[in-house]
Amino acid sequence: MLLFRWTVMLLLLAAGVCFAFYVGTGQARYRQWGLVILKWTILAALGFFGVLVLERLL
Repeated sequence: MLLFRWTVMLLLLAAGVCFAFYVGTGQARYRQWGLVILKWTILAALGFFGVLVLERLL
């Protein structure tokens, strides 16, 4: 559980850094990387919490 929390926090930080680079440089590739990292982080978190809910129900 702790490992998952740290992983999500680091991925969100990485997405934030990509967005900051985009604002600083104006290069669209940093925005694209930030969106990809953010998308997969949210999908992984939803999957993780879905497993927790199913575990609690069963």
